[in-house]
Amino acid sequence: MFKHITNTSYRLIVAELIKELEQRLRSGGMSSWPEDVFNSLALEAFAEQFHSIVPYRRFCEGRGTTPSSVHRWTEVPAVPTTAFKFIDLVAEKAEVVFRTSGTSLGKQRRGRHLVRSLALYRASLVPPFRKYVMADTERIRVLSLIPPPRAVPDSSLSYMVEVVVDQFATESHWLVGARGELDRTMVRSLMRTVSDAGEPVLIVGTALSFLHLIDLLKEGVHPPLPIGSRIMETGGFKSSSRQTTRDELRQRLFDVTGIPTDRVVNEYGMTELLSQMYEPVLKEGPEAAGTHVAPPWLRVRALDPLTLEGLPPGEEGLLAFFDLANVGSICHILTEDVGSVIEGRVQLVGRVLGAEPRGCSRAMDELMSAANTP
Repeated sequence: MFKHITNTSYRLIVAELIKELEQRLRSGGMSSWPEDVFNSLALEAFAEQFHSIVPYRRFCEGRGTTPSSVHRWTEVPAVPTTAFKFIDLVAEKAEVVFRTSGTSLGKQRRGRHLVRSLALYRASLVPPFRKYVMADTERIRVLSLIPPPRAVPDSSLSYMVEVVVDQFATESHWLVGARGELDRTMVRSLMRTVSDAGEPVLIVGTALSFLHLIDLLKEGVHPPLPIGSRIMETGGFKSSSRQTTRDELRQRLFDVTGIPTDRVVNEYGMTELLSQMYEPVLKEGPEAAGTHVAPPWLRVRALDPLTLEGLPPGEEGLLAFFDLANVGSICHILTEDVGSVIEGRVQLVGRVLGAEPRGCSRAMDELMSAANTP
């Protein structure tokens, strides 16, 4: 099927597909995509990835799957996130390499997502952020508890916040360094300054960084932040020993900032995916807390952890994502996160505890075998 496609023609095909997706994301915003449109683009993306990424092609062929045998995006083999720690899943030179944080496998086994198009990444992250985090305003002062890109150039989250600042900030302040240490003097000064100014602020950070912020602010008395302020937290404590529930974290943030608990938006994302999901609490109210909405170019399913077969709506399983923004690498990603899906809305439960799910383990074994085949 692909013998007639040269490397040059492949590059042109992929470039055109990336350009088409970028235009759709920029012009269509968050308007829904008909299933046939998504499916057509997904199959086109799969065909290019099958052709260009040798380990992935061997992995698919080992499962008896080729572009000619696939009719729906759900039939495309999904790659476990663990694979990004061992295999570079891209054919062409990447514009940037994003790395995951360190894991139990050590820093040398950080996942690597080789990104073909930063323009496509920007196009995918702006519309959902505008809809679910900005919601009731166009511009806002931004305080970042995420290190700046110059300190951690391989962080997809830092790059994302930089794009947010460029797009939406009236003024911005980066409050932590490369190792996540808070600038304590700056934080205390800014909290009083922004409170006195009366201009709403957006604070962005990980759940762990907000715990550090709480520790700092509870040491003194600080005026509440202006009405209209909001928080975006990315969740996840990684290997930290510090744990708290979502509700506890939000209540403690309210205690030190005055930002109501229903103005804290959780963002779900990962280095291996270029798209994000958000809780729609600013648009739908506190009853939407715990629910994450996928943008139109991202599809999510819950899969049986043993067979990797799709589960009925509302049933908990491993979450798998088909992200068209990943067209330059691998679109179909299998995670070890557990949740349920109803009409594109995801209820997150947490991560698999203990041993790797059998379905993930089997997929990873097959992929590593394919990658090591001469």
